[in-house]
Amino acid sequence: MACRARADADAARQQHLLLRSSVANAEIGRDTSVRRFWQDADRAVDAQGALLAAFDQMAALVRDFNTQRAQARDEERHRRAGRTATRTTHAATGDCGCGTVVVGRWTGQETRALREALRMTVHDFARHLGVAPETASGWEQHHTRTPPPTMATQAALDETLMIADSNVKARFLLILDTPNHHA
Repeated sequence: MACRARADADAARQQHLLLRSSVANAEIGRDTSVRRFWQDADRAVDAQGALLAAFDQMAALVRDFNTQRAQARDEERHRRAGRTATRTTHAATGDCGCGTVVVGRWTGQETRALREALRMTVHDFARHLGVAPETASGWEQHHTRTPPPTMATQAALDETLMIADSNVKARFLLILDTPNHHA
């Protein structure tokens, strides 16, 4: 009888520890338990279905999150693939099919792509923007001593891109999508 009592006490302690660590893991988002555990725990503490309902709700939230994350990855992959295909397809027709093309912040990569799309030399492009040829060249070569385009220059770059015809815009997008286009 003493052995049985000791075994029952050990089992109770083990169940208590298992329940505590399972609940703790659930609280910090590391829950990997199965529904059966929460059914047993709910019955053991007489929670009247509250633990099981919370487990089901959490499982549904995790499923929804994983589904949304997978959909977002698929949409991004399709968007990138479609954008590249659209740019390549429309480049041949001279219609980039993108409506307005904008640049958030002009860097050397975008300035070079615009200059090349316009088929201008560095000297002519610099004169068009009202900057020294060394400055335009510095942007393109990523020289650290060359300051980035000022707001006024960025506005001039925006306007140049905005008024460009569809052929220039298509070339601009293709050049940006081409890795190491200046190599």
